Amino acid sequence: MTITLKDIARRVNRSVTTVSRALHDYDDVNEETRELVKRTARELGYMPNVVAQRLQKRRADTLGLILSTSGPRLSDPHFGEVLAGVSDEVAQVGFDLLISISDPSLDELELYRQKISGRRVDGVLVVRTRCHDERVEFLLRHNVPFVAYGRTLDGRDFPYVDVDHAAGMRASVQHLSDLGHRRIGFVTGSPDFTLVHYQMEGFRQAMTACALPADESLVVEADLTQRGGYGAGQALFSQSDPPTAIVTSNDLMALGVMSAAQDQGLDVGRDIAVSGFDDIPLAETSHPTLTTVRQPAHRLGQLLGHMLVGLARGEPLSEQHVLIQPSLIIRQSTDLDLWL
Repeated sequence: MTITLKDIARRVNRSVTTVSRALHDYDDVNEETRELVKRTARELGYMPNVVAQRLQKRRADTLGLILSTSGPRLSDPHFGEVLAGVSDEVAQVGFDLLISISDPSLDELELYRQKISGRRVDGVLVVRTRCHDERVEFLLRHNVPFVAYGRTLDGRDFPYVDVDHAAGMRASVQHLSDLGHRRIGFVTGSPDFTLVHYQMEGFRQAMTACALPADESLVVEADLTQRGGYGAGQALFSQSDPPTAIVTSNDLMALGVMSAAQDQGLDVGRDIAVSGFDDIPLAETSHPTLTTVRQPAHRLGQLLGHMLVGLARGEPLSEQHVLIQPSLIIRQSTDLDLWL
């Protein structure tokens, strides 16, 4: 037997309207009545009709996230923690997060069209922004509420949360320069990603500021994965004049570089310094522990979720553009002797 609002109303001797407003915590229902209605609903085993509620509100209470088939996706610990922050934030207000993996055989924007057609989602989270991002242009053109984890370079105005990747990379290079390194390599991701663009910008700025020689042969592009870092590390260590220090676009790549160095018989932290970016949990437990640039992943996710829910509800944002300053965490991989 399905329990309805009418059943609760009869039991508490109140109108259906009062019962409904009590269950939704409206201020015009006194606290005693709200508690009575909620207690009775629990006793009767009432389950709200979520679909009907959403139809009445003309809102799906669902947010969309579309992931590309390329890259580490959910296996990236940093991204996983960001996603946990988003999920925690949206769940608190009764929203669902719908995650879809794009079909490589289809136009990526087609999946966006499918999700926003018929109001299947109230808003979209865009991740791993690209320097010139057609997803952002599409969502702006169709007036779809969205928040991006990252910026773009085409001057379009949209809500985003991002990390100052240039500042983080400058701090990494400065640290290595202070340790006396002059040949510093950079294992980087695809320049299509905005985060990589800004990291490269910070890398070049710091190399100039530290009066370090620019050697393009020490800059190697690879996938943003541990395997990508391993291959790039092998390429750098095979050079006739290899670097004495390497910075990377993320911690997974740094761990791969460290494995490549150890396979070459190098002592990471003494023979070669390696610095990452993200501060994933593995950075604290790797051998040696990894120097890295810390991004507050869970907090970033909470900010993204909070902004996206507000936009989905039609509420104005107090801040459209949030740029978080990262911090350098120094560990054994850049100076093992400091820890012995």
